[in-house]
Amino acid sequence: MMSPYMLFGFVFGYFILLLTVAWYTSRNSNNDSFFIGNRSSNWMLVAFGMVGTSLSGVTFVSVPGTVSTAAFGYYQVVIGYFIGYFAIAYILLPLYYRMNLTSIYKFLEDRFGAVSYKTGALFFILSRTLGATARMYLVINILQIFILDALDVPFLVTALIILILILLYTYEGGVKTIVYTDTLQTTFMLGGLIVCIIALMSKLDMGIVASFDALRSEGLTKIFNTDFKSSGFFLKQILGGAFITITMTGLDQEMMQKNISVRTVGDSQKNVLTLAFVLLIVNFLFLTLGGLLYLFAQQNQLTYAGDDLFPSLALGGYMSQIIGVIFIIGLISALFPSADGALTAMTSSFCIDILGMQKDQISSESNKRKTRYMVHFTFAFIFLLCVLMFKWIDDKSIIDVILKLAGYTYGPLLGMFAFGIFTNRVVRDKWVIWICLLSPVLILMLDFFNNIDWFLHKTALNPDNFSTLTEWSDRIFNGFKIGIEILIINGLVTFAGLWMISDKKSTA
Repeated sequence: MMSPYMLFGFVFGYFILLLTVAWYTSRNSNNDSFFIGNRSSNWMLVAFGMVGTSLSGVTFVSVPGTVSTAAFGYYQVVIGYFIGYFAIAYILLPLYYRMNLTSIYKFLEDRFGAVSYKTGALFFILSRTLGATARMYLVINILQIFILDALDVPFLVTALIILILILLYTYEGGVKTIVYTDTLQTTFMLGGLIVCIIALMSKLDMGIVASFDALRSEGLTKIFNTDFKSSGFFLKQILGGAFITITMTGLDQEMMQKNISVRTVGDSQKNVLTLAFVLLIVNFLFLTLGGLLYLFAQQNQLTYAGDDLFPSLALGGYMSQIIGVIFIIGLISALFPSADGALTAMTSSFCIDILGMQKDQISSESNKRKTRYMVHFTFAFIFLLCVLMFKWIDDKSIIDVILKLAGYTYGPLLGMFAFGIFTNRVVRDKWVIWICLLSPVLILMLDFFNNIDWFLHKTALNPDNFSTLTEWSDRIFNGFKIGIEILIINGLVTFAGLWMISDKKSTA
């Protein structure tokens, strides 16, 4: 077991490096620097940094852990991601640049009206708050268990310190700073991933070919699930993955804020397509790492699995101390690109979309900056409350719950943007928010009916009280399980609802 004091020293040194980069990049910054990096970001830096943002600590810990139960099945979703990036590059980015958007939800105002605009922004804020704080909780909890508990530091203090550090290097420079810090953090994360793979091969005394032969013999390299009733059926996973990318990247202010900070649409498209190809390789490496961790655990008769697999082997004394250090640095490098970007994007969205800062021609730049600071600190406090809430609820099932919630909260955004782009109908703007609220409720009811056993397990309700519903669910769905395509269904329901409250566009 590595000394927690040594690990803490490396974590502290890493933070000092981040703060140094932030100080250097935030000099002479203004509100335009914070929101869109003065539209002068280098597309190669943005593309590379977005690898870290797209992966996060959940990928760093959870994707390797899936191999023991689902082999390389997650790669079906990755293929879907790849397809989704092409839709972003050739449908959404030209639209955003043509309209010269700072907030992508301004499209909804121009297309539908003010209520639709604020509805889109609020759904983004809700979605990103839940997703970002869930990812933060996962990583903070690992740091707490393996480092801070041994130093008698309470979880509240750990979460507070990490949020303060994120504030220190984002409150001034915003996107202008994040483009560089994300590049730095992605370098550490990918470097750590490759070093860990090489170290595991050495521990197992295997080369590349022998490693994959061993993984294949254990059935761990299987990618495609051909059971159409399963939630992991390959067509569901690929299609769901494509729409997850379109919504959680292309319709997400955090991700698009970095893309539209690039000078031209052509360079921004290069950024997105480069990211698509890089993620194919990086996710394959994470799955390979998971397979090697499984072989190592099996060889040493260890029972760790799932999210516990990587941290327990790296920090539990089973591998060298350098691997423990690399794991910690890689883990926090995976945490911060998702947390800092979310905090900055939510500040931008609230200031621009809800407060209308860009339309304010009266307030001075200094007053706008003070407002931005206040919003930034307020969202940091909300992040802290959400992290503590996840700690209080259940540290075993939160990621599953958040992935479910993402399908509910991003679905209305998918339906709104699709309706705005692919039809020319005019909606009754004041009714849009009600359609967007009703759609997730209907989807929740459908999902509950289809996955009633899962919901009963998660909520600890008595199954006997729902025996009739369970029988009807089995009879109607006959074992068919809805998976990540719930996002697409939600988007279609929203689209249909908007159609019902719309009219043909007048030629006048």
